[in-house]
Amino acid sequence: MSIRQANTGPDDDARMRAPEMRNRTGSPGEPSHTSPDRVHEQGFLPPPGPGVRRTHSRTGDNGRVTAPADQLRLLAVHAHPDDESSKGAATMAKYVAEGARVLVATCTGGERGSVLNPAMDRPEVWERLPQIRVEEMARAREILGVEQEFLGFVDSGLPEGDPLPPLPEGCFALVPVEEAAAPLVALIRRFKPQVITTYDERGGYPHPDHIKTHEISMHAFDAAGDPDRYPELGEPWQPSKLYYHMSFTLPRTKALHEAILATGAESPYTEWLAGWDPAHDISHRVTTRVPCAEYFPVRDAALIAHATQIDPEGRWFACPPETQQRVWPTEDYELARSLVETPTPEDDLFAGIRSEVGVR
Repeated sequence: MSIRQANTGPDDDARMRAPEMRNRTGSPGEPSHTSPDRVHEQGFLPPPGPGVRRTHSRTGDNGRVTAPADQLRLLAVHAHPDDESSKGAATMAKYVAEGARVLVATCTGGERGSVLNPAMDRPEVWERLPQIRVEEMARAREILGVEQEFLGFVDSGLPEGDPLPPLPEGCFALVPVEEAAAPLVALIRRFKPQVITTYDERGGYPHPDHIKTHEISMHAFDAAGDPDRYPELGEPWQPSKLYYHMSFTLPRTKALHEAILATGAESPYTEWLAGWDPAHDISHRVTTRVPCAEYFPVRDAALIAHATQIDPEGRWFACPPETQQRVWPTEDYELARSLVETPTPEDDLFAGIRSEVGVR
């Protein structure tokens, strides 16, 4: 029996090891930064459109995020560093380029993670893995142009074995929902997002931290606007919409698979599709497809910034970006909660909200 951190991509058969966990709350330290100008020079971010004023905040260093009333704001809630770059990253980069503020809430530091990139599988990396993951998160958020805060919980790892071993004491998944949601409620009330993205009831996949992320997101969506709940955490703010990521669906995977085969190349998805039970497909739940193909290179650059987690030569990048842009140019979501009138299908997470907000 063991506990490991699951990979967010298809390379989850890599060797897993669990370094000593560091309990971290608040700011995990001063990470290194890539300057915004350098991000543009490297071609990661398309230039802002006409009339768009892009700012590069340092609130990712766990400064106190505040929000004006006349700007679109998106809060993306994720379990570990690198999740923000593998789920919804192109969508976030698109909205940043259009002038919206985007904040990533990272529930844990990924302390029980593994080194999934063979080039980084070295003793000195394992020794500093928790801090390295913080540094990788700093680079990824600069590439995406987003703000980011750690909520301060400790990675739970992924239990394996029969029977499953107990989760580690004090880990995120074991914190009661009412307590675990408190820092997210506080963040919502400070940042005042109209839209929240998170994982579905399965966590996207059954990692304890992903499931807990779903639970606290749903709890905080309801609690943040209620003046009788968490009264010590600031003035109430009610988000208008909440979405689930629908990143990995059977139709999308089949479309990419067939496009690769059509070129005569070997598809990385053959084995994956052979073991996919169609009864477990979730594509029928998709309500919203956000066109963001031009930001796929931004997404990929942010993923590569998580060098301990992502092998740039691995299956994650086996499908050429040009093929992805042509075959499936959207990132997909399920509208799980909405307090505004908006018909579905949608192509914009802010549908039904833009008319009420004057974007700077």
